[in-house]
Amino acid sequence: MDDSTTHPPGMALLAGSPFFDDDARAFARRIAEWSAAHAVEAHDDVEHDVDATCKAWVRELAKDGLLAPTVARPFDVTRLCIARETLAYLDGLADFSFAMQGLGSGTISLFGTDAMRDRYLPRVERGEAIAALALSESEAGSDVASLRTTARLVGDEYVLDGEKMWISNGGIADFYVVFARTGEAPGARGLSAFVVDADTPGLEIAERIDVIAPHPLARLRFRECKVPASALVGARGRGFHAAMATLDIFRSTVGAAALGFAKRAFDEAVAHTTTRELFGGPLSDMPVTRAKLADMALSLDASALLVYRAAWLKDRGQERVTREAAMAKLFATEHAQDVIDAAVQLHGGHGVRVGSIVEKLYREIRALRIYEGATEIQQQIIGRTIVDDHRERVRSRDAMHTQPEDR
Repeated sequence: MDDSTTHPPGMALLAGSPFFDDDARAFARRIAEWSAAHAVEAHDDVEHDVDATCKAWVRELAKDGLLAPTVARPFDVTRLCIARETLAYLDGLADFSFAMQGLGSGTISLFGTDAMRDRYLPRVERGEAIAALALSESEAGSDVASLRTTARLVGDEYVLDGEKMWISNGGIADFYVVFARTGEAPGARGLSAFVVDADTPGLEIAERIDVIAPHPLARLRFRECKVPASALVGARGRGFHAAMATLDIFRSTVGAAALGFAKRAFDEAVAHTTTRELFGGPLSDMPVTRAKLADMALSLDASALLVYRAAWLKDRGQERVTREAAMAKLFATEHAQDVIDAAVQLHGGHGVRVGSIVEKLYREIRALRIYEGATEIQQQIIGRTIVDDHRERVRSRDAMHTQPEDR
């Protein structure tokens, strides 16, 4: 890996901006240096043991104290984004291992009792427990309000029944934060969250799922799975709110990971085109190549600004950044796909050779346009907020015009 790995991808653009304070810049340097030191461990063969690799990354990150941002209270979203961007540049599974520690335990950080936080979060930070979020189902992915897994209160226990699909860290997690229907009201108002230890009777790994970029994924099955009433995370019937608040924190970081993947592809493309001879000169001297590189650079800078704007607003106390996070996630993931595709094209045959860096990035980026809300769902979110904001302005204007005149 070249010297560019010692410079966090967003730093060149944002180091002097208000989005990064001195602490953020220091953290960025620290994790960039860590990534450079672990470069030889990254981009291993396709056939490696994915479960073992993820566990190893968790241990390595924990050993050097780099999992602290995943359990911070309050969350520092800028740090989470810096970490994901830098780790994604290094290796897809390194980023995944970091991110899932935060996403998997985030609902506990935000809504858990002190006892629950004390039991789980220090173990997550030390790498002694692997966390997972169990939200999606085969028929309820983007539409969380339609999930069917149930949790019945029987005495002082909840009994969970149902299945969860596409669960990251499924099969290697030590505990799952599970969202289930407790039935206080129809739809979103009847959901609750529970923490379920992986060895709880009635919880089983029904299926391990293989995807184009190997990650630990599984389908979970709950059959008369009993957990104590104290396993409830937050208020009963407020599970949808807890899920959305958790995603509000971590959705921007998906854009940051996409940015890291895209920046790595861009750097690989620049390095390749400046050394690849074609028609008597470097490929980079061709106007069509320079135009493509310019478009790639534009996408990177625009993505970085959207990602770190969303993080900055959340860190400055804006309660909800739903619209900003959706914009960051949508734009960064879609444009990362374009950047990586362009990098593959510029590499020619080498770009589609199994095991090459840009080929791996091509497989890695695809899922980011789907998970934590597909691109089309982000469009719905952004469009809804535009319409809602307009209606609110109209209501406010009309209310002002109907006020009785001051006497």
